[in-house]
Amino acid sequence: MPDEVKPVDWHQIEAARARLEGLELTAPLVGCDAAPRGKSIRLKLENLQPIGSFKIRPIGNAVLAKPHADLGAGIYTASSGNSALGVAWMARRLGIAATAVVPENAPEAKLDKLRRLGARIDMRPVERWWRAIEAGALEDQQGLYIDAVRDPAALAGDATIGAEILAQWPQVEAILVPFGGGGLACGIACAARALKRDVRIIACELTSAHPLKAAFDAGAPMATPHEPGFVSGVGYGSVLPEMWPLAKTMIDEVITVSLAQVAAAIKTMVEHNRVVAEGAGAVSVAAALSGRYRESRVCAVVSGGNIDSRMLAAILQGHVPS
Repeated sequence: MPDEVKPVDWHQIEAARARLEGLELTAPLVGCDAAPRGKSIRLKLENLQPIGSFKIRPIGNAVLAKPHADLGAGIYTASSGNSALGVAWMARRLGIAATAVVPENAPEAKLDKLRRLGARIDMRPVERWWRAIEAGALEDQQGLYIDAVRDPAALAGDATIGAEILAQWPQVEAILVPFGGGGLACGIACAARALKRDVRIIACELTSAHPLKAAFDAGAPMATPHEPGFVSGVGYGSVLPEMWPLAKTMIDEVITVSLAQVAAAIKTMVEHNRVVAEGAGAVSVAAALSGRYRESRVCAVVSGGNIDSRMLAAILQGHVPS
């Protein structure tokens, strides 16, 4: 089992920013005019990154922090899609092989991008795929496993988002973050603790799939029923035990939203901001639009935009995809 994840410090975050220079975009922070009365919401558009997701930051830094000699046999990861896209994108850039171990319900939009990037796709039943994530390695794979959640370099890559938000909007009072594996929320929290300790970190989950809320309620990670519906990348069966000590100290609150609220947030972003988000990327926006927090100035991280076109079309017609 991987080791317990520790917070990263400002030196590690600055090193990540230097490594990622020229790879990732300083994602814009834009206003949301659909905010509830008395609230000011800004959206951190990580969906505009080269792979359509924030994962270019943790994966990019994790790969570049490794000795070059260790990468010769290729790299691989277990992912619902976006981490795999980061691995495939970095592998093509470095001229090495990439394998994406994905669940059998992985979104076609992400699979199509993986094929175009030249990655080998290893599709597995969801239960076997999740066991691979828990183990942090696979004996039947060649190359180096890239962990987007528990690797300190990945956490530092995530933290660069928090550093950017605080530079772009020093007055922000809370940052709302989708919670999947926990690296994004905890990484942003590390930057906030270094730069502005009173900024609150609010993790956002689904009412139908909320492992972090369940862990907070129980005081420890626990298996919980999870029906994430059309949303991939969040709402797994349990918080990874190695992430729990960090998550419980870094995250201030959990807000859950329904699948209907997530679909409505996707529709709102298209209509108000001309921004396309995937389900996981809209969970934080749905929570922001709910107004169920005490702060007035909040930032919602739009973590990705890799959504199937048919699913997006259904949402824009007012439906919640099945």
